Amino acid sequence: MNSFQPLQYLALDRRGGAQQVVAALNDERDPSQLEWLHLDYKDAASIDWLRNKSGIAEVYVDALTADDPRPRSLVVGDSLLLILRGINLNSGANPEDMVSLRLWIQADRVLTLRHRRLNSVQEVADQLDAGNGPASPGELLNVILSRLLAKIGSAVGEIEDSADELEELVLTAESRELRSRLSALRRQSISLRRFIAPQRETIAQLYAEHVSWLSDGDRAHLRESADRITRYIEDLDAARDRAAVTYEELSNRLAEQMNNTMYQLSIVAAIFLPLGLLTGLLGINVGGIPGTQSSVAFTLVTLALLGIGVLEWWWFKRKNAI
Repeated sequence: MNSFQPLQYLALDRRGGAQQVVAALNDERDPSQLEWLHLDYKDAASIDWLRNKSGIAEVYVDALTADDPRPRSLVVGDSLLLILRGINLNSGANPEDMVSLRLWIQADRVLTLRHRRLNSVQEVADQLDAGNGPASPGELLNVILSRLLAKIGSAVGEIEDSADELEELVLTAESRELRSRLSALRRQSISLRRFIAPQRETIAQLYAEHVSWLSDGDRAHLRESADRITRYIEDLDAARDRAAVTYEELSNRLAEQMNNTMYQLSIVAAIFLPLGLLTGLLGINVGGIPGTQSSVAFTLVTLALLGIGVLEWWWFKRKNAI
């Protein structure tokens, strides 16, 4: 296969704008231009071009097209291989089911690869189309990274809002619904943290890499991005811990309610136990039971039972048992 059309093929003018290249990608390339190619790493034509026409060594092509790689960065000469993850905002997907974005960055060409749609990349392309996009490979990296982190920040903010809401509902909501929501929040926090925590080390490593196309300003932005993702991880840890504390408070409240219910039942049982004993004795089918021949015996026994019940209630009240 000699040529093919990428998902997106832009020629950046290095002044914030870009032109869409409609021609199929081939071997001819103007080194004065900064090209941005956006590929599907599961597309057969993309894989064939990467292996045979891109000039990238096969071991790095394998890394760029692997099924589920962890976030990492690797400098190869003056090129950078970078694997990141972004929030999955596709219809019907869970945000914590993150989308893998792979980048191969050189001084005159940037390759980005994904399989599932990633809104952050399209937003950067829209910036370039409007003429206010990145002008260099380092700026392009930082803008893409900033967009990815913005989506992660929104997801983390929603988790924090849910934690706030659940803390307020712990004393009023139905326990069954609240417990399931708390469990879902904890699972979401743990899952999202598991995916973005390795990204912190990857980004922190970037501003120490020695490549010619990363300026001091680019490195400063990378350092800020590392700080942002560290803050997101801390927020996720806090949300997870808050959910655990809220779950514990809910369990304590349910246990207290159960104890109160059992205590009330115990008081009722204590009051009716002697009454049940008396009625049981009077109801046995043997001779000699007093009052069997009296017409007022039932009334007297009833009054006696009521009196005993009132006396027991007064005694429990005096002992502050009720």
